[in-house]
Amino acid sequence: MKTQFLTLALLPVLAFSQPKLKKVPTLDPDKQTILANLDKQFPNYAAISRQIWDFAEVGFHENKSSALLQDELKRAGFDVNADVAGMPTAFVATFGSGKPVIGLLAEFDALPGLATDAKPEFTPISGQKCGHGCGHNLFGTASLAAAIELKEWLKKEGRSGTVRLYGCPAEENGEGKVYMVREGLFNDIDVALHWHPSSVNVANPYSTMALIAARVRFKGIAAHAAAAPEQGRSALDGVEAMNHMVNLMREHIPSDARVHYVITKGGEAPNVVPAFAEVYYYARHKNREVLRSIWKRIENAAEGAAKGTGTQVEIEIEGGVFDVLPNVTLAESAYKNLKTVGGIQYTPEESDFAQKVASSLTSKIDLSYASQVIPFDSATAADNSSTDVGDVSWAVPTVGFVTATWVPGTGPHSWQAVAASGMSIGQKGMLVAAKTLALTALDLYKTPALIEKARKEWVDRRGVDFKYESFIGNRKPPVK
Repeated sequence: MKTQFLTLALLPVLAFSQPKLKKVPTLDPDKQTILANLDKQFPNYAAISRQIWDFAEVGFHENKSSALLQDELKRAGFDVNADVAGMPTAFVATFGSGKPVIGLLAEFDALPGLATDAKPEFTPISGQKCGHGCGHNLFGTASLAAAIELKEWLKKEGRSGTVRLYGCPAEENGEGKVYMVREGLFNDIDVALHWHPSSVNVANPYSTMALIAARVRFKGIAAHAAAAPEQGRSALDGVEAMNHMVNLMREHIPSDARVHYVITKGGEAPNVVPAFAEVYYYARHKNREVLRSIWKRIENAAEGAAKGTGTQVEIEIEGGVFDVLPNVTLAESAYKNLKTVGGIQYTPEESDFAQKVASSLTSKIDLSYASQVIPFDSATAADNSSTDVGDVSWAVPTVGFVTATWVPGTGPHSWQAVAASGMSIGQKGMLVAAKTLALTALDLYKTPALIEKARKEWVDRRGVDFKYESFIGNRKPPVK
C-alpha cells in the first residue's frame, strides 16, 4: 500500500536561514552548479529532515520515514527496489547505467526514549516515546539530496555512471547493513560514501570496534527456595556463575577489549528457585578475529556455568558488526571537499540556542568549532563505538565523515542531539554533508584513477584472500 504524505508546501514553516553559497573562483563549474542547486533546494530538504524527525520511528519500523525517502527518489527519476534483504523498510534506489557505480548510505531510524522538543532545554513531547538522538533524520536526508544532485549531473552529461542510494534501516539496534552486505547488495559498486551527524566537522580516516551481541539464556528447575531447595537448579546461578567467570577473564584478554552485560531476567520471587534467567552480552574489539577468540571464551564460560550449576544454556547471537576498514585515499578526497564547503555560521538566534545547550553539557568545546573544519590527519584513529558500516567497508572501499549538526560538545544519544537535529543548526550541518557527499562522488566519477588508487589500498588492507563471513550467520532480520 502506498503511503501518502503532505506535500512539502503544506509542512510547517521552519525557522532557518538560507545558507550562502561559498564563492570559490577556481572551483570546478560542475561543483559550483551542485552547490548552488543544493542551496536552492535547502528548504525542501530541511522540511523532509524535520518530517522524519517528527516520525521518530525505531529500527525495522521506519515505515513512514522509508516511504517518504522512497517517494522523493521516485519523483526524481530513480528506480526503487523496496523490501530488500528481508527488511520491509530497506530499499535500493538506482539511477544511470554502467561504471563507475557510486553508492550512498542513508539511515533514518530513531532511538527509544529521548523524545524532546527542538528547544535548548529538555522538553518532553506528550505521547512520543522515541527521538532522533543520533540525527539519522539528517543522515538519510543529506544522502538523498546528494544522490539527486548526482543524478541531475549524470543526466545532463549523458555519460556512463550509476548512482545508488541504499536505504539502511535499524543501524542502532538491528545492524540492517549487515543483512544487506550478506545479501550481496554492495558487490557491484565501486565506492560507498556515508557521513554521520556530530558536533564537529572531520574527515579523517578512522576505524571502529567490531562487536558481537548475544542473549544467553539459562534453563533450570523451579523449586521452593526454603522448603525444597535441593530439588531446584537455579538458572540465575548459571547467569551469575557465567558473569563471574567472564569478569575473571577480563585480566587475560587484550586491555582494549570491551565486554559489557545486563541481566534482563533474573527470576520472579526470592522464594522460588528461578527456572529461567537471561543475560545480554556485548563484546568488542578493534580486530574482528581477536573478537572472535574472545567471544569463544565467553561461550565457554556460559557452557561451564551451565555444567557447574546443573542447568542448560542457549546462546542466541542477536547482532554483530565488523570494524570499519579505513581508506586514506578516499578520506583525503572527502576532506578536500569538506574543506571547500566549510562549516556553518550561527545566526544570533542559533547562537543563543547553542549557548543555552552548551550550558547543559559536561564537555565544554568552543562554539566556533561548528564553523571550522578540523585539519586532516592521515593517521587512522580508533573509535570505541561500533557501526554496521564496518561490514560495508569490507565489501567495498568506503569512506565517511562527520559534520557539525549539533552544538559543539554534544554527544550522540542525548536529548541535546535530538533537539539540534530537529532545528536549523542540525539542518545547516546536514547541508554541509550533502554538499560534501556530492562533491566527493563527482571527483570519483571524473577521476577513475582515484577509484583505482582507493581500491588498491582497500585490497592491501583487506587482503586478497579475504572471504566475508558475518557474525550473524544465517540469522533472519528481526523485523517483527
